[in-house]
Amino acid sequence: MEKYTLFWFRRDLRIEDNHGLYKALSGKNKVIPIFIFDSNILEKLPKRDARIEFILSALGAIDIAMKRNRCIVGRYHGTPKAVLEKLLNQWPIEKVVCNEDYEPYALQRDQEIKNLLKEKGIGFEQYKDQVIFEKDEVVKEDGTPYKVYTPYSRKWLSHFESLTVKLFPSEELIDRCYNENNLPTSSLSELGFSESLVPQPKHVFNDTLIDEYEATRNFPYLDKTSRIGTALRFGTISVRKAVLKAAARSNPTFLKELIWREFFMQILWHFPHTIKDSFKPQYDRIEWRNDESDFKKWCAGETGYPLVDAGMRELNETGFMHNRVRMLVGSFLCKHLLIDWRWGEAYFAEKLLDYEMSSNVGNWQWVAGCGVDAAPYFRIFNPMEQIKKFDKEFRYIKKWVPNFQEIDYPEPIVDHKMARERCLDTYKAALNAV
Repeated sequence: MEKYTLFWFRRDLRIEDNHGLYKALSGKNKVIPIFIFDSNILEKLPKRDARIEFILSALGAIDIAMKRNRCIVGRYHGTPKAVLEKLLNQWPIEKVVCNEDYEPYALQRDQEIKNLLKEKGIGFEQYKDQVIFEKDEVVKEDGTPYKVYTPYSRKWLSHFESLTVKLFPSEELIDRCYNENNLPTSSLSELGFSESLVPQPKHVFNDTLIDEYEATRNFPYLDKTSRIGTALRFGTISVRKAVLKAAARSNPTFLKELIWREFFMQILWHFPHTIKDSFKPQYDRIEWRNDESDFKKWCAGETGYPLVDAGMRELNETGFMHNRVRMLVGSFLCKHLLIDWRWGEAYFAEKLLDYEMSSNVGNWQWVAGCGVDAAPYFRIFNPMEQIKKFDKEFRYIKKWVPNFQEIDYPEPIVDHKMARERCLDTYKAALNAV
């Protein structure tokens, strides 16, 4: 009886330079490509979530790329364990191949699948695909993880300079895919979702953007960021190709942003408790105000601080927010309103198309002062000064808050000077508590 290999697409929705797919296609068996719409994840999402549309679109693009070989990706809906049990009963599967995922839920899920396959005598292979360096590949000389970005980035770069980055031409082996047209498909409605009002993201990633990135990245009105976050999150572009492209340019600033992504990934892998707990435990003693009325105004972009409101409205309408503005709105929530960073992290997790747990948790803890950042907790952004620095002609603000100078625009939700002093007193009380 002919045996098959299952290739399980996850955060790698492309056929080009896909490590795990290349390994699967290089084997002796025909490969059945599948994607599982994990009900454990989908049940927690809003019913109009543009990310589901993004995934369906990416799978459609894979189908088109494989069309000449009459291949499609089989779409399945359920828990991964239940779906795989069903497929193992349906097909003579010799092994399951996929790419690594490092988030706590993914590690738990994959362990469950490993156990299932081991019981049935079926192989399970995983490959590094979404990062250049994973887990503990970049650590201190004593083997402990880096907790500060700058020394981590230096070690990362030193490793990278001595590394020959290998690409995996999986697109050249697609004729090894199973090509009978009996694999299932899924529509948005079949998954229980409706069309989102948020437009699908488009990214720009060229030499000019990389070269000018340092000079333009802090000014949201210029819109000179690449927006490749969603593509990296779902793997519609190869991180290897992205890093090589950035590293080939003389200005290193964009490459350093990609290193930040891997820094936060290794932090989450080493310290998974940071999903819910502060990296610095003493900061969990902070007495947050957690005023629900203030939180709703922050979510809606109605704080009376134009740059904060512009960022939140951009997020709500597009699923994206400029990184400079993300820092401000996060700091404002935690420091000005004294609302727990976990509330903000959860809201961003629901709204951001480029949501990646490691970066989101890491950056929210950064703005709250409780994470791995070496800067002191008393860094508190002044929302009006941020306008002078980064949007002095109000071009970004006018786009998202056109009435910011009109009488119907709300008064500031809180006085900056009072909020700053209140924040410092609250943090000091928590950190000085025995």
